[in-house]
Amino acid sequence: MYEAITRGIKVSVTPQFLEHEAEDGRYLWAYTVVIENEGKTAAQLKTRYWQITDAKGRVEEVRGPGVVGETPTLKPGESFTYTSGCPLNEPSGVMVGHYGMVDADGDVFEVEIPAFSLDSPEAQRTLN
Repeated sequence: MYEAITRGIKVSVTPQFLEHEAEDGRYLWAYTVVIENEGKTAAQLKTRYWQITDAKGRVEEVRGPGVVGETPTLKPGESFTYTSGCPLNEPSGVMVGHYGMVDADGDVFEVEIPAFSLDSPEAQRTLN
């Protein structure tokens, strides 16, 4: 599990390799995200931004409203969990990003999504 906390909003991500589609050469991962409000004021998730980098260094950026069709508001102590997926043409990669949030006072801020690895059993392991 990968975690980051920004302004009392904790984001935890757990990736899982699903399969390699040999026919089209793609690899597929699911990732489950838990967003917890550990702060003192409510906050609503408005936007998402992802930077996805595959093993060959190719970068794709994804921007959009909410997550999985929702823009949840989290009161202090509440959490929101969702699962989504990521296909790649390579057996490994990395995802990182942020959520655009607005608090109860109307302040807009970004919440870090921690960088996490997408590794398949076929990925070549290297020490960094």
